[in-house]
Amino acid sequence: MHVFLTIDTELSWRHHAAGLPHDAVIARSLEPAEVGIAHQLEVLARHRLKASFFVDPMPALIYGIAPIRAVVSAILAAGQEVQLHLHPNWLGASLDDRGLHDRFELAAFSRAEQRDLIVRAMALLTEAGAPLPIAFRSGSYAANDDTLAALASLGFAYDSSHNGAEHPWPSAIGLPPAQIAPVARLGVVEVPVTVIEDQPDARRPFQICALSIREQAAALDHAIAADHVATTIVGHSFELAVRAGTRPNMIHARRFTQLCALLDGHRAEAPTAHFADRPVMPLGRADQALPPHSSRRRMRQVEQAWSNIVEERAV
Repeated sequence: MHVFLTIDTELSWRHHAAGLPHDAVIARSLEPAEVGIAHQLEVLARHRLKASFFVDPMPALIYGIAPIRAVVSAILAAGQEVQLHLHPNWLGASLDDRGLHDRFELAAFSRAEQRDLIVRAMALLTEAGAPLPIAFRSGSYAANDDTLAALASLGFAYDSSHNGAEHPWPSAIGLPPAQIAPVARLGVVEVPVTVIEDQPDARRPFQICALSIREQAAALDHAIAADHVATTIVGHSFELAVRAGTRPNMIHARRFTQLCALLDGHRAEAPTAHFADRPVMPLGRADQALPPHSSRRRMRQVEQAWSNIVEERAV
């Protein structure tokens, strides 16, 4: 089994819309409270793990190419890969007017419009120093079959936007919400975000802020025991900090460190991979998500409550 440890790397619209100064938006999005990209790269290096950083270059339209170039350079210097992320809401944005002036989700655009947006984002990403991307994830997982067709026409090999926890909107690719195994679709290989069953017919993504470390360990053990093709994990550049980006969220920061240690310990049977490795993966398997577990869920709910009530509100 291959593990795709993915980090969506972006400027936060929350900070932009709040009217924060230029430098604060960049710092609180990419290097918040010393638990941003530099910290994550250090922890990954300590555990000799591979991670795929899906970098959104679209904020360069407002904030310039320099912050995108800096984060791309840091990721590549650390031996990790850069792939393409895209939030189209930066179209029409400005520093003078922090409101939303276009559609927020990529799936709300036509196929031709999506292709044009992806071409524009590719040009910005390569201008920032990244190799030509071969993998894509839409912001908010907001992709549909038009997205996949557009990606295939541009030579992409992989998409990783299907998320059954966000289906049918904004994650609108025409696959079942329970699909977690990689599958060929419309000219690309779709590598879905791994989900677990939180309750019958209710799913949560394998995301650092969404699952406790006990749930993460159980999901990984389940995937190994069931001989899954892949496990795809999601993090964000700002996810280990509180929402304001001013201090670490110790629940999330600890989870990331524990997850990396967990993956280090399972490297023999579940090695991390880059998309650029083009790992051999059988496609279209019927891999099944980790079933619900009431005590794990209750323990996570307590942990999440602490995160939201204590960590987010602490001075």
